[in-house]
Amino acid sequence: MSQTPSRPLRIGAGASFADDRIAPAVDLAERGGLDYLAFECLAERTVARENQSRLKNPKLGYTPRLMDRMSQVLPAALKNGVKIITNMGAANPIAATELVHEFAQRESVGPLHSAAVLGDDITDLLRDQPGLRLMESGSPLEELLPRMVSANAYLGADVIVRALRTGAQLVVTGRVADPSLYLAAAMHHYGWAYDDWARMAAGTAAGHLLECCAQVSGGCFASPGRKEVPDLASLGFPFVDMQPDGDFIVSKMEHAGGRVDLATCKEQLIYELHDPAAYITPDCVLDITELEMRQAGPNRVHITGARARPRTDTYKVTVGYADGFIGEGQISYAGIDAVARAELAASVIRQRLADTGHRYSELRVDLIGINSLHSKRALDADPYEVRLRIAARTADRKSAEAVGFETRALHVNGPAGGAGGSDPLVKEVLAVQSVLIPRTQVDPRVTIEEFRS
Repeated sequence: MSQTPSRPLRIGAGASFADDRIAPAVDLAERGGLDYLAFECLAERTVARENQSRLKNPKLGYTPRLMDRMSQVLPAALKNGVKIITNMGAANPIAATELVHEFAQRESVGPLHSAAVLGDDITDLLRDQPGLRLMESGSPLEELLPRMVSANAYLGADVIVRALRTGAQLVVTGRVADPSLYLAAAMHHYGWAYDDWARMAAGTAAGHLLECCAQVSGGCFASPGRKEVPDLASLGFPFVDMQPDGDFIVSKMEHAGGRVDLATCKEQLIYELHDPAAYITPDCVLDITELEMRQAGPNRVHITGARARPRTDTYKVTVGYADGFIGEGQISYAGIDAVARAELAASVIRQRLADTGHRYSELRVDLIGINSLHSKRALDADPYEVRLRIAARTADRKSAEAVGFETRALHVNGPAGGAGGSDPLVKEVLAVQSVLIPRTQVDPRVTIEEFRS
């Protein structure tokens, strides 16, 4: 634990998903005056996908863009004393850490002390507990076991704090709860106790605001004429200045594009919150119903009043499993009666797929721009051009392939004027459901790696 500094702890948001922009994180590392920079890069299905990669090659399994990001951010972070916390380890935190160290040694960036957080992968543990109930369906886990690809518990901030206590400048995790990446920094820096619920609440609220990164600084907010965001093309990423008592200010760098105000913060605050009075995380049960937010200046929002109850005695576990295939095809029609010809094309494909014996659990026809987002037509008048998309779900790869094949065949075997057909597309479906498991069965742990230049 470091000594309480004269200025508040500053934690920056470096990413909100695996393919997020990199330049704003570099900007924060170089000029943001940060103490910590956190990168949240795991969606629900990501670990399952990367676990498949690791099974094919034991050196893989981390977020594919790990080094695209680290090669640009790490030199500035080490130069400026910014510690990095990230879940880009995905299904293989050790391999991710080793890869970063190889880069640091090759480019003479260092010294570098890193820690990898392990223990979230409990796939083997779940295979011995087929009677666990799936939260979404209530069915026994046994139904998914033959198709299970991965099972990862959402770890909390406590194990990240253990990693930081080793002196790590870089902490790489697999599955942890998104806000925990940020809460851990404050816990370690200020020495907060893990049962100090007021501070656990503050750190979790701050982490929830930062976990989606640019959403709190104007991304996913802009709407011309309604909600203007200055210089959206140069949108900056946010940071928080956290006080020892848990009060914090959300802000962004002055030169960066975007806006941070009550509107942007409120939109992000309620994002994915199933119950504002009881948002369950591995660290606490957060209550934001009495949160106080005020504009403290341009692009500065002061937040206080978060509350929390003790954490539950279980971890949530995301179970990834193979769930068949989706086949897709697209083709365009333009000119007079474009929509009528597209609808005829869709009926032709349906008939041809049925005639050849293919069966689908779900088949969807979209006229992009007309009904692809809404079930009813968005326009009363027929547009002069339309893009037909057909997608179908099936357990059989051959049936999935047939969807794109029959769509592409419309160029010469369908209604007049079909063009611009896409190549047949088949995607393997990785689905997720969840179970709860007692904390006592999970063993979070830390390994360390060191490179001295």
